[in-house]
Amino acid sequence: MEYITHSPEETEALGANYAASLQPGDVVAFSGDLGAGKTAFTRGVLRGLGYQGRVTSPTFAIANEYDTPSGRVAHFDLYRILDSEALFEIGFEEYLDGSRIVLMEWSENAADILPAQYKTVHIAYENEPNDRRITIGEVRA
Repeated sequence: MEYITHSPEETEALGANYAASLQPGDVVAFSGDLGAGKTAFTRGVLRGLGYQGRVTSPTFAIANEYDTPSGRVAHFDLYRILDSEALFEIGFEEYLDGSRIVLMEWSENAADILPAQYKTVHIAYENEPNDRRITIGEVRA
């Protein structure tokens, strides 16, 4: 499915709507250019799952965890990850135990360790400065 949003708020709202399709065990692989809106969409997902606190990009922490009324969520930002081995050093495989939703920005930096089935969200710039084309899909083995 493709969507066009015209502001960060619309991107967040789309993320909040998308949250209804998620359940523990789901892995969402985000891709898109720097500043395209991956964190805004993620913030919307967390709002849609009932989280009321502050949501920030874990660029330097690599991962943030959130407790929501819908379950635990792990939010990864892999921008600074050069290879998937670095993720195993922080215990990444434990996050794939099916007990939480895993949201991975810059997932292409660890494409070789994505599970056989995962959801995809690609966010791209459009013609106007705040417009984004958001493509939502799923990969199945």
